[in-house]
Amino acid sequence: MTIKRKIKRTFYTILFFAGLVAFFVMYQWFADPRRQAYGIKMPEGFAVHGIDVSRWQGEINWAELEKIRSGKDSIAISFAFIKATEGVSLIDPKFETNWKAAAKTQIIRGAYHFFVPSRKAKEQADNFIKTVKLSKGDLPPALDVETLGRKGAEELRNNVKIWLRTVEKHYGIKPIIYTYIDFYEKYLKDEDLEKYPLWIAHYYEKSLEVDEKWLFWQHSDEGIIPTLREKVDFNVFSGSMKQLKGLCK
Repeated sequence: MTIKRKIKRTFYTILFFAGLVAFFVMYQWFADPRRQAYGIKMPEGFAVHGIDVSRWQGEINWAELEKIRSGKDSIAISFAFIKATEGVSLIDPKFETNWKAAAKTQIIRGAYHFFVPSRKAKEQADNFIKTVKLSKGDLPPALDVETLGRKGAEELRNNVKIWLRTVEKHYGIKPIIYTYIDFYEKYLKDEDLEKYPLWIAHYYEKSLEVDEKWLFWQHSDEGIIPTLREKVDFNVFSGSMKQLKGLCK
């Protein structure tokens, strides 16, 4: 067999397998009965949808965001968690702008803190408290815990509890824990922490199978909204709109 024929055969072999892969992907997309909206598959059985944002989404036109509907069911964005702080001193540079603009819409807003295991938990809680002023109708504060750092699981849990208790005492409302399924099972599963509401990240799945009761499920990080320059995380709330409002301050 000549080199030319070998190259030609290799090319057609690659083309054949590429076609198979493309067919499989397209079949999975169109055969999947889940609703399509914002460029992603939406979990079935949920009526309340929302996003979470930070500086990486750039300038957000909240008035336009409030009007957007997507998919055949006209899915609206009903709530938004906004990054406020990280560690003991960092404040998201877009937080104040986003926080004030969201308040002028019907989108229910919430603020979250990214926990840094190597820094003192009390000082991290103070950073959040100094930055975030909650009003009536706001969601409870959320603590994003997704790294262990160099500390052991027990020390991490103890420090997380300090943050949660400090923030709960200040605002008079029980904060939400955000984390991934595996991280929660390995490092955060604890009798005291089970008392706090859960916001679970678990991507690209049709359902969220966990033993613990959860309030929010972050099901995708690939959402596309025309008014945003970057892809955005999408979430669902486990209950109705009335129940979501009842959760607020």
